[in-house]
Amino acid sequence: MSFDGIKYLWMNGEIKPWAEGMLHVASHALHYGSGVFEGIRCYDTDDGPAIFRLAPHLARFYASAELYQMHIPYTPAELEAAMGELITGNGFTDCYIRPIAYYGYGSLGLHPRNTPVEVAILTWKWGAYLGEEGLKKGVRVTFVSWTKLHQTMMPTTAKGCGQYLNSILAVREAFANGYDEAILINRDGYLSEGSGENLFIIKDGVIRTNDEHSSILLGITRDTVIQIARDLGYRVEIGWLRKEDLLTSDEAFFTGTAAEITPIREVDQKIIGAGERGPITTEIQNVFFAAVRGREARYRHWLSPVAQTVASSRGG
Repeated sequence: MSFDGIKYLWMNGEIKPWAEGMLHVASHALHYGSGVFEGIRCYDTDDGPAIFRLAPHLARFYASAELYQMHIPYTPAELEAAMGELITGNGFTDCYIRPIAYYGYGSLGLHPRNTPVEVAILTWKWGAYLGEEGLKKGVRVTFVSWTKLHQTMMPTTAKGCGQYLNSILAVREAFANGYDEAILINRDGYLSEGSGENLFIIKDGVIRTNDEHSSILLGITRDTVIQIARDLGYRVEIGWLRKEDLLTSDEAFFTGTAAEITPIREVDQKIIGAGERGPITTEIQNVFFAAVRGREARYRHWLSPVAQTVASSRGG
């Protein structure tokens, strides 16, 4: 990931030079993590760049803000138009998109009364989060000592900025022990998710994942994979997952906007399946990457062409 050469960002209703994306050191969000954000991808297709599953991402962005009683002072249409202008202005075809809403400068009391909500959108080039090799060969993961925040402590279905301190601790522990990624257990002793990804396991041809009761973010890529897998004829079960379910699985993989679909080949030195990307994971991956590139007709409705977004914002 590099921010080199990026020309523009969007901040509080305006396209600005990248270097002007600044906030005051007394901003509420800097001190308390009081913000929400989204991770969205734009992919190059045969018909030009298109944003993948924009509507559900924006819906989750506003839902996250509502859970934290934060009013976003822009409409989804305004944010969509800003994304299109940014992608075009920065000359991107493939990129990552990060909308963020946060409490800015105004008060440093815990209650953010009289503190304005600031909104910004960033775009940048970001390849496979867990590496291109990880997409093909799988990654090595570890159960970490940190417990995933429970849904009775914070709204884990919200993509809240401060909540990711839990994930930072987890991934740093995993890296320190020589692994690619962490897996967190929830307060009830069940599998939750990676530091920034949802989790799927496959056993005897059945695909399993967990739900919001496991203190997970309800990922858009997770939902995408569930739909693709069922369309391919696989049975998908949603419910509690235990450590032993993962350790005895035939295949396992992470999903996420940044991670896309990344196989897991090893957990704490226990080889999963054949120790490589499995056949069902490969099949789902192939359909997913065809869908995001506009090569699967049945999933074309998941794509928002940037050219149409820009034309609409300019009244064209």
